[in-house]
Amino acid sequence: MEIFDTFAKAAKDFFVESEEGENAAQGQPAAARTPLPGSPAPPTFQASAATPVVQAEQRHLDHIAGLLAGDGKDFGAYLKMVKSMAAAGMSGPLLYQTAYNAFSAVNGGSVPALLASASQFERALVADREKVETRHREKMGEVPNASPGPIGQLAAQEKQLAADLASLGQQLHAKQQELLLTQQKLAEERQKTQAALSSYELAQSAAMADLQAHRRAAETFLSVTGK
Repeated sequence: MEIFDTFAKAAKDFFVESEEGENAAQGQPAAARTPLPGSPAPPTFQASAATPVVQAEQRHLDHIAGLLAGDGKDFGAYLKMVKSMAAAGMSGPLLYQTAYNAFSAVNGGSVPALLASASQFERALVADREKVETRHREKMGEVPNASPGPIGQLAAQEKQLAADLASLGQQLHAKQQELLLTQQKLAEERQKTQAALSSYELAQSAAMADLQAHRRAAETFLSVTGK
């Protein structure tokens, strides 16, 4: 019958997956832990609107998979059985009941214990997210009294440079005002000096003209009388 064929296929896939899970725990590559076709993607953290993420990095997928890796007798193993049977075409109550029957036949246990195992995985995911978000806030420099990470250091450097730039701006403004005042004084001193030179030249020219006029007169009259 088709139902038994489905059951047999799911059980076979379950044992193959369990073996792969053991190999992964012994250091096998991440490719050996590839989810079954049709299985939903692991949950990912919400990305910033400025940097949208459409697919989680493999290191994060591996990390989450490590959190969900159990001993083969928990809700994680039951979930593998469900996904395997779903890929074979089963769905609805029949899917979950048949998967539980297969799981119970292999591992024993009870429904309350199975659901408690699921709750334990959920708590592990929640706790891990809280830890990661705390570390994220530390990296962003949002946790008081925490050692600053690269972002915190860069933010402090940005603040210091902005303060330096503001101080330099104030100094530049002061120097500009000082320059304008100096230029004004320089123009006044140049004008005064030029006016003084012009006044001197007038006096000197007048004195020279007067001296030369009297010299010529003296030469004329003294030369006549002196003969």
